Amino acid sequence: MPPPCSLHRSKPDRRLHRSSRGEHRRLSRRAHHAAELASGHSMRIAACTLALMLSAAAVPAVARDGRDFCADRPGKGTPPCVLDQGRLQMELGLFDVSRQTQGDTRTQTWDAGDLLVRYGLDGLTEVQLGLPVWNRQQVTDRATGARDTAQGVGDLTLGLRRSLANPDGSGLSVALAGFVAAPTGARGIRADGFEGGVLLPVSVPLNPDWSLSLTPRVEWVSDADGDGRHAAYSMVAGLGRDIGQWNLGAEIWISRDDDPDQATTQSTLDLTAVWSPPSLPDAQLDFGVNLGLNDDSPDVAFGIGLARRF
Repeated sequence: MPPPCSLHRSKPDRRLHRSSRGEHRRLSRRAHHAAELASGHSMRIAACTLALMLSAAAVPAVARDGRDFCADRPGKGTPPCVLDQGRLQMELGLFDVSRQTQGDTRTQTWDAGDLLVRYGLDGLTEVQLGLPVWNRQQVTDRATGARDTAQGVGDLTLGLRRSLANPDGSGLSVALAGFVAAPTGARGIRADGFEGGVLLPVSVPLNPDWSLSLTPRVEWVSDADGDGRHAAYSMVAGLGRDIGQWNLGAEIWISRDDDPDQATTQSTLDLTAVWSPPSLPDAQLDFGVNLGLNDDSPDVAFGIGLARRF
């Protein structure tokens, strides 16, 4: 069975946390105006991407020898599986929404078309390209009702995953992965500079039905004030179980962000469901709900997406 899946695939979104700090990351109305100009292009790209994937999913699968289907989404955890050489896989977050309330500030985000493209290089290595096609973030002052909004395309991410053991995800499976994110997104959405990280995904079957996954991760991210870089650390531990055509998962995510202005710790409980019908062995439809476990974490998040291998 594939490793357990858990919402927001491999790189947790830090925009909720940063915007809640008030004066250090208040979204400007000029950024909103610039993002509005770009949002139309982003939505058209998202619509075209969705149409392409839905059309591809409707094409009957052709039997091919190879590994079992294994997707990165849905979840903060990352599976150690690697695509067969020459195989292409597209994964798309159709819609994700989250909300966080801290004191007098409420932050809400909406994402559509969170795209990940994976390609198998040599059976042990795959390259990945990620792009959040459309993001919208709204920060509301609950005392005054004032709102700041930014929206547009997100940052472009390039990643590489190398299997260290069992690239098909069977048995004790281990991989080493890294990524670099470029600040290519819309103003108010993009990071303040290049960011990157390294992670070590691990999965192990506990019995024919249950599996355990771990994803330790270290990142180098922008300071909240945009003047430097600092380290952030996270760990995801998850359990997954196959039930008929479904895989149900639960994860605990803990993240430590050592920002010089204010170090914070976030934690969530993430629940997922993945539907993989036998008639579509190279596709899945997935759902996820995240519940915040402390005040620094988003209160609740929900997402739905799909994946298709070619």
